[in-house]
Amino acid sequence: QVQLVESGGGLVQAGGSLRLSCVASGRTFSSYAMGWFRQAPGKEREFVASITWNSGLTYYSDSLKGRFTISRDNAKSTVYLQMNSLKPEDTAVYYCARGRAGWSTKALASFDSWGQGTQVTVSS
Repeated sequence: QVQLVESGGGLVQAGGSLRLSCVASGRTFSSYAMGWFRQAPGKEREFVASITWNSGLTYYSDSLKGRFTISRDNAKSTVYLQMNSLKPEDTAVYYCARGRAGWSTKALASFDSWGQGTQVTVSS
């Protein structure tokens, strides 16, 4: 059973940046795609970004492309989400997720393990 622990959330002013980290337990991190999702109050969880097992491909929500960057370090079993030019509408709980395989779609069903989430609040 993999455990995912996110960190790096917090309060930031609009236009600022944050980098989220997610550390995974277990020895098979490098075999799986990883992703980030977010959920704002009263809204459904939505896809943010994902990365294949070898960092060969990355995918982003169309609305976030250009501001967010996903990356991973397999030696550290860690996936990152660099968030720039943050907006108040980016306020949400951000979740790290492990894919069911080395690649994934943008769908929640492509991921089978989830972290507890980290709160990101962007003030105007």
